[in-house]
Amino acid sequence: MKLLLDTHVALWAARDQTLLPPDIIELIRDGGNEAFVSVASIWEAAIKNALTRRTAIKISAARLRDVCLGTGFSLLAIESAHAEEVEALPLLHHDPFDRLIIAQARVEKMSLVTKDTMVASYGGDIVSWH
Repeated sequence: MKLLLDTHVALWAARDQTLLPPDIIELIRDGGNEAFVSVASIWEAAIKNALTRRTAIKISAARLRDVCLGTGFSLLAIESAHAEEVEALPLLHHDPFDRLIIAQARVEKMSLVTKDTMVASYGGDIVSWH
């Protein structure tokens, strides 16, 4: 199974797995699955850190990339088909990074792993928990 990890899931899986339920950790670690992180997550870190938001991801774009690759995650590039799919999504969520990640999961036929209820509200192949 191909998994696309939402930004927070990738960070937690790489840095603090206590924030993830055991079944999600097992899913990510399963050798039969391949975990991906979107380049949109790297972009999100870069923008939010540059804006110095209080809710910003507390990791630089370069460090996030290195942590994800060091954990064994593959990076998923952004393609024009992903942008086109964003246009087709209903406007349930206004975060452009999340919308792009949702679109990527749909186009690439990946299971999107997220704790974000707004992201999960798009349905499809979503792995979520509360």
